Amino acid sequence: MSFDANSLIANLFISSIGFVLFSYGRKQHRMPHAAIGVVMMVYPYIVTNVPLMLGIGGALCALLWAATYLGM
Repeated sequence: MSFDANSLIANLFISSIGFVLFSYGRKQHRMPHAAIGVVMMVYPYIVTNVPLMLGIGGALCALLWAATYLGM
């Protein structure tokens, strides 16, 4: 994990979205939201490149949108 300011802010932003998704998915019994939330809380600790981190976060949100659109 990198300790530069941009990486820490991106990590906090993405992890907080992941926490909200996980909490919502757990309370509403929605597995896609809970699973994407866990992934979004964990992967920023592995990926240190900020544009890649934001790109993966955007792709995960698009995947969640597609899963919700398909009725999962």
